[in-house]
Amino acid sequence: MDDTEQLRAEHEALIQFLYLAPVGLVQADIDGGIVMMNPISAQLLMPLSRDGGLDNLFTALESVAPELRHLCSGYAKAAGKICDGLHLHLNAGLPGKKAPQILSLTLLKLDARRLMAVLDDVTVQVRRERQLRQNDAWLNAILTGITDYALVGLDAQGGILEWNESIGRVTGYGADAVGKPYSIFYPPDAMTPEHLLDRLRDAGKDGWNLDEGKRTRADGSGFWGSAMIAPLPEREPPCGAAPEGPAYCLILRDITDKRESSERRRREAFGDYLTGLANRRAFFEAAEQELQRSNAVPRPTAVIAIDADHFKAINDRHGHPGGDCVLQHLAAILGETFREVDVVARIGGEEFAVLLPSTDLPRAAVVAERLRSAVASEVVDFEGARIRYTVSAGVASLADGEGGIDLLLKRADQALYAAKRAGRNRVERWRPELAGAPVHQAQGDRDAA
Repeated sequence: MDDTEQLRAEHEALIQFLYLAPVGLVQADIDGGIVMMNPISAQLLMPLSRDGGLDNLFTALESVAPELRHLCSGYAKAAGKICDGLHLHLNAGLPGKKAPQILSLTLLKLDARRLMAVLDDVTVQVRRERQLRQNDAWLNAILTGITDYALVGLDAQGGILEWNESIGRVTGYGADAVGKPYSIFYPPDAMTPEHLLDRLRDAGKDGWNLDEGKRTRADGSGFWGSAMIAPLPEREPPCGAAPEGPAYCLILRDITDKRESSERRRREAFGDYLTGLANRRAFFEAAEQELQRSNAVPRPTAVIAIDADHFKAINDRHGHPGGDCVLQHLAAILGETFREVDVVARIGGEEFAVLLPSTDLPRAAVVAERLRSAVASEVVDFEGARIRYTVSAGVASLADGEGGIDLLLKRADQALYAAKRAGRNRVERWRPELAGAPVHQAQGDRDAA
C-alpha cells in the first residue's frame, strides 16, 4: 500500500469513527461554523435550531450557553481545552417534557482555525450524582461528630413538639421554642412557609431530607449547620382519640469546622468563577425542583432576567478587566438585594437571573426596581476611572409551576427585551402581548435595539 492509499484508509477510518462514536462530535472553525458532525450531534443539536439548520455551533447553543462565543474568543492559548464538561440545561423543545434534558459539552481548540466539540446526554448521570451527593451528606451526618447535635421532634406542620437539653446546647433556645416552626433555626429570609412544608413532604416521600447552610442561634449568632429531617413511624392513638397525623424528627448539627471544605466543593460544581454567584447549572437545578414543588402544591414562583446595559461599550473602553470589575460589582448588589432563599445566578456573559420562590409578579417587580435603582446610583472605581452603568430587567411569574422553567425564563427574557427596546435602565413585567416578542438576543442585538 503506497502512502496515498494509506492516508486514504486512515481518513476513512477516522470518518467511520466520527460517525460511530457513542457521543456527539462536531468539528467547527474558530468562529463556530460547523464543518462536520456525526449523527448523534445532529440529534442533540437539532431541537435547539430555530430555523431547522445547523450551520454554526455557537448559534445553535446560544439559548443554553450564551457565554460560549466569549469563552472561545477569550481563550489565548494556541491549543487546549476551552471548557470541560460544561452542563447545558434544556428541554430540547419536546412538548410536555417537564424535567430539563442536560447535555455535557467539552470544547477543544485544535489550532488557530479549528475547534472540536464533544456532546453527550448526561441527564440520567446528573440525577444519579445528585442522589449520591445526598447520600454522602446523609452518611456524613450520621458517622461524623454525632456527639454534638440537637434532636428535635416536629409535628405535621413542622412545629417543635417539646424542648430538650440538646436543643438548648446547640441553638441556645429554651422551652419557649415549643410550638414554633423549625424555621427559627434558619436566617429570617432563608425559608418561606411553603419551603418549610416542602421539606416535610420530601422527607415523607424519600425517607429523609437533608440540607446544609446558614443557621441561627437564639442570640442571633450564626453557624454553618446540617439539618436532616426524617419521618417517624405513625403511632396508634389512645383509645377514642383522633389520629395525630405524621410526625418528624429533625437532627440539627453544627458543622462550622467543615464549612470550608463543603463550600469549596459547592463552588467548584455550582459557583460562577468570576462573581461567586450560582452558575447556570445551579440555577436550573434549583428552578426544576421549585417548579415541581409548586406544581404539586400551587404557589407563585417568579424569575427576574437581568442584563447590564451597553456592556460591550464598557468592555471596549475599559477592556475585559474593567468589564469583569463591573460584573463583580453588580454581583455584590444582587447579593445584597435578594433574600437568602432566592437563587441569584450568572447565566451568561453579562446576563443574570434570579429565582424567587413563593413570589408573585408585583412583588418581584418591586424588588427588581429596587435593584435597578441601586445600580444606577452607584459608581465603579477602576484604575482611576469612574464607571457608571445601568441594568435592564424583565420579570415573569407562574402561579403553579405549569409550563416549567423554559416558559418562565422565556417570558422573563421577553420582558427584558421589551425593557431594552423601551430605552434601557428600566424594569418590564411580562404581559400577554409580549408572547411573540424576540428572546435570547445576543448582546450585539440588544445594543442595537
